[in-house]
Amino acid sequence: MANPFAKSRPADKPYAIYRAGDITWHVLKTYKQVKNEDTYARWMVAASSAATFGSFDMCDTYALEIKRYGQLVAAEPEWLDAYGIRRGVPTPEEYLWQVADA
Repeated sequence: MANPFAKSRPADKPYAIYRAGDITWHVLKTYKQVKNEDTYARWMVAASSAATFGSFDMCDTYALEIKRYGQLVAAEPEWLDAYGIRRGVPTPEEYLWQVADA
């Protein structure tokens, strides 16, 4: 089975969004299948914080760090299924719409 999150997406159409304080990660691509992710698995993200002055920096970061420190605030249904998350969170599109209205 191929990695369903291997195709890069633009920052405004992420597979998932995680937050920790003022840091936001938009997950744009994963390099390994979920079952093969280990301590060194990387995700390509668009990261935003107070240090980026409202813009996003594109980078690779360890998936473990995001999952350890971040809270999932939005995800595509396929992401929830793949990572075994059963709680209801909005899709990234719904979440970004809500944030824009706030």
